[in-house]
Amino acid sequence: MHDNQTTKFIDIAGVEQVFKTKKGPFCALQNINLSVAKGEFVALIGHSGCGKSTLLNLIAGLTIPTQGHLLCANREIAGPGPDRAVVFQNHSLLPWLTCFENVYLGVERVFGAANKSTGAPSENKAQLIARTQAALDLVGLTAASQKRPGEISGGMKQRVGIARALAMEPKVLLMDEPFGALDALTRAKLQDELLEIVAKTKATVVMVTHDVDEAVLLSDKIVMMTNGPSATIGEVLSVKLPRPRNRVALAEDRQYVQYRKAVIDFLYTRQSHVEKAA
Repeated sequence: MHDNQTTKFIDIAGVEQVFKTKKGPFCALQNINLSVAKGEFVALIGHSGCGKSTLLNLIAGLTIPTQGHLLCANREIAGPGPDRAVVFQNHSLLPWLTCFENVYLGVERVFGAANKSTGAPSENKAQLIARTQAALDLVGLTAASQKRPGEISGGMKQRVGIARALAMEPKVLLMDEPFGALDALTRAKLQDELLEIVAKTKATVVMVTHDVDEAVLLSDKIVMMTNGPSATIGEVLSVKLPRPRNRVALAEDRQYVQYRKAVIDFLYTRQSHVEKAA
């Protein structure tokens, strides 16, 4: 049994998000209640416009909710912080810096100064370099560390983004469709690598995806969102597939097929009518 603190490592209660627009207030999310346990991998899935990215931005602290509260490790989320690292679909790398320098920049910001919240002293340059190198090693980019973003593939750029996030040793890794712009083979390879990384780091992950197979393969829990506006959580599916997971073996696994069918049924049967009307 998890204790209450572990079960509610991320705690979202009664969250509503209303944006001001030229046409008046727009309610993106309403009545969002969700708990994420420490070390849990949670996928947010739903049709375009269902508020998946808005919910991720709320957890990141990039947006403040109109109503309700969000906690991470029993502390209110009131803004961005190094305890929550974000990986976007667009890798957001600085093109004039090498892969190593792009990761080092984040490491230096987090560990190069004394940590006021924990009281930890600042680290020296050798320690910062070691952290950067370890993160690049973790994503298999040691050989490409001195290359610039323009000299590497899209998949490698995303690896740099993941390395930069992991190098900060965040409590929570937030991913907004990180593999959405990649071809199918590269996407599959990075999904498998992410499974290995999460197993090693025991990271708590919340990931936005449109991909049903990706959600079932990676997740412990799939949060299915209703269509917007005023989107909310329609259903939460617990994925009780043993780890480590192998995509080839799972393709014919009866339980995997049932989970996949349940998500497809929610998205394309119970939530399809709004899409057709749009």
